[in-house]
Amino acid sequence: MPLLSTYLFLTPLIVLLLAEITKAFVDAARGHTWHLHVFHPGGFPSSHSAFVTSLLIVVANHTGTKSVEFAIAFVFACVMWYDAMSSRRAIGEQAKVLNRLQHWQHFAERLGHTFLEVVAGIVFGAVVTVGLVKLF
Repeated sequence: MPLLSTYLFLTPLIVLLLAEITKAFVDAARGHTWHLHVFHPGGFPSSHSAFVTSLLIVVANHTGTKSVEFAIAFVFACVMWYDAMSSRRAIGEQAKVLNRLQHWQHFAERLGHTFLEVVAGIVFGAVVTVGLVKLF
């Protein structure tokens, strides 16, 4: 039995790693210091979105879309997608204002994602997961 179908958690982890690597290349292409953004929140594509999308597809393939496990994975994914676009993004915007108002501490500003970054993460996660499922 192939490794990825035996250890279902490996597929979302591989997707997460590939999304982070992709994010580093995108940041480098945009002229940013890519190594400062690996495994940090924000960026294109959203690795959190890719991860939960992969998890959702793996659960759907393993247990079906009418299972309790799929329902839990779907709700979890929705919460993650919403959090990435709203809560963490709002905190990042507040950090920008705080950083302008004071100079003694620098708060991280790149915490959330835009809608496009989340959608890109969802598409990235889906494409890579379906490819891995078909491959193995």
